[in-house]
Amino acid sequence: MTSLSSDVPAAVASRASELRDLLNHHAHLYYVLDAPALPDAEYDKLFQELQALEAAHPALLTADSPTQRVLGRVLDDFVPVRHAVPMLSIRTETDTEASGAVNFDARVRRELDLPPEAPAVEYAAELKFDGLAINLRYEEGLLVQAATRGNGETGEDVTQNVRTIGQIPLRLKGVSAAVIEVRGEVYMRRDDFEALNERQRAANEKTFVNPRNTAAGAVRQLDPALVRQRPLSFFAYGLGEVRGWEIPPTHSALLDALAAFGLPVCEDRAVARGAQGLIDFHRAMGAKRDELPFDIDGVVYKVNNREQQRRLGFVSREPRWAVAHKYPAQEQVTRLDRIDIQVGRTGKLTPVAKLAPVFVGGTTVSNATLHNVFELRRKGVRIGDQVIVRRAGDVIPEIVGKVETARPGYVPNFHMPKHCPVCGSEVAREKGGIDHRCSGGIFCPAQRKQALLHFAGRRAMDIEGLGDKLVDQLVDGGIVTSLPGLYKLGVAKLAALDRMAEKSAQNLVDALEKSKKTTLARFLFALGIRHVGETTAKDLAKHFGHMDALMAADEAKLLEVKDVGPVVAHSVASFFAEAHNREVVEQLLAAGIEYPKTDGAVAAQGPQPLAGKTFVLTGTLPTLSRDEAKELIEAAGGKVSGSVSKKTSFVVAGEEAGSKLEKARELGLAILDEAGLHALLASAADTAADAQVDADPSDAPASDAGA
Repeated sequence: MTSLSSDVPAAVASRASELRDLLNHHAHLYYVLDAPALPDAEYDKLFQELQALEAAHPALLTADSPTQRVLGRVLDDFVPVRHAVPMLSIRTETDTEASGAVNFDARVRRELDLPPEAPAVEYAAELKFDGLAINLRYEEGLLVQAATRGNGETGEDVTQNVRTIGQIPLRLKGVSAAVIEVRGEVYMRRDDFEALNERQRAANEKTFVNPRNTAAGAVRQLDPALVRQRPLSFFAYGLGEVRGWEIPPTHSALLDALAAFGLPVCEDRAVARGAQGLIDFHRAMGAKRDELPFDIDGVVYKVNNREQQRRLGFVSREPRWAVAHKYPAQEQVTRLDRIDIQVGRTGKLTPVAKLAPVFVGGTTVSNATLHNVFELRRKGVRIGDQVIVRRAGDVIPEIVGKVETARPGYVPNFHMPKHCPVCGSEVAREKGGIDHRCSGGIFCPAQRKQALLHFAGRRAMDIEGLGDKLVDQLVDGGIVTSLPGLYKLGVAKLAALDRMAEKSAQNLVDALEKSKKTTLARFLFALGIRHVGETTAKDLAKHFGHMDALMAADEAKLLEVKDVGPVVAHSVASFFAEAHNREVVEQLLAAGIEYPKTDGAVAAQGPQPLAGKTFVLTGTLPTLSRDEAKELIEAAGGKVSGSVSKKTSFVVAGEEAGSKLEKARELGLAILDEAGLHALLASAADTAADAQVDADPSDAPASDAGA
């Protein structure tokens, strides 16, 4: 820790200390207790304030400052660390039945020389995490080093990587002991692992095999910036070297003490008595295994009393007083029999492996996802191969690789179909993309629910009352089979549905009728054409003016529209090239949907006084909603962006504006409130009107001069 110099004002030093305590407290609530009590924007404000104080007064910088989590240079190699207390492994009981627990308890009683009538031995029962063991060295409460297990005697210094893990405190609460080494497991949650692989697939990059390997690989990255991109977590479960602190007499009390220090300790633990207590814990955690947010491959039993642990001692560098009791493996090998295609709610085509049934992760698996054809190619998987299938919890089973064995003969690569297996529409893949999609859109039955929900959305047709559960009933019951079918719904048919009263049914019918009066931009957006968001829909509506002109446009015509590029042009042209999509549009118009029609080319050339100006909206305005303000700006030719940059022309700020307003001030941008926005719009409109009069004097009002 840097000592404070006399030129740091006491008030500034006090504020820095207060900010460190606040940020560390809220980080503990967020990362360890999963109970955030501060909005992200407020946390960011406090963090930035501390950064500014430390930048202005470097003497304030401390090793436990939250700002120090983001530092770290790229290493050439890891430095060896010799463990003061060896990190030993625990014996594994591969018998996954109750007899595994019975055998361990019998061995413990025998080694302790307990007679049959002696009381049951008390055990601390915990989960066996599937991650990487880490030793955290705290000196006087401050984290000074983190090291891997290595060979048990010598590990590697991974301090700068471990400092990026938000769950690991840089300073222990209420600890002043000379040395406390905390041991635990770095792991990756299943949802974080799946999200990480989704990002890898979207970038057409290699995906990771399983959370354990990914976590272990991340900890051993030489660049801490890469580690920060891997969402890692941590659980504490034991001790290494300790100096200056009295260790509790039982293991369960030790875990409670570690939690009190601010370390994350898994709540799924228990004090069990005798073999039956161990059996009950093993069964309970086995039943709960799929619900856990992280992978485990078993549970761990430890004699709870430390004095009994001492008496039991070690054998072959393994403690006699602990054992890992395994569960069935979550990866197995089986045969890939064929590959089918599944069409998702958004039209994405996913290859699905049909497998010779195999028991994995506690259930029989016969289907597994292959994600996309490019990942299938990377894994080198073909029909007939012996493949490795993984299932963890509620994560969809997937093929993670193949067993390297010779194929009996030539097996061709799998190819994606050219037409949707559900509706027959053309299958397309965008240039540079990885996903194949059905172009059937609003026509394809596989996409029906998603199409209906999008169509009814607030920014689309705004059909109030048409939510997920109702759409499920309408589609699953065969009541609505296409978008036009919505406008054939009557009160009687709706009222007969589950949990739908007559009043609710009437409200929905009224909402459907109201939605028929709309704009071309909303109608276009509601159709769910890929890559056509609200802004693009408005650009298309302005340019073409009515649906017939848009449906007749080829890609060349579409490229004439402002901000429409080749990807969007191809998507729109492909959508309307499908006869069934055109038919759905015509049926919707026949059902009574109306919008103001204009000569698009003329409309696009009208007064655009804010053309070329970019606005950012932040905070809550007094009278205008975000959408209303956006519509006013866009109607005047302006563009609304979601982020502040040097290219931003104006930032319109309301109450609780947050970080966007701060950045605007830093960049010296023009900042408006709601009144200022109205004044700018009025001024711009007047200027545009004057310019139009100057250009065409015949439109000017008659003058009294010379009368």
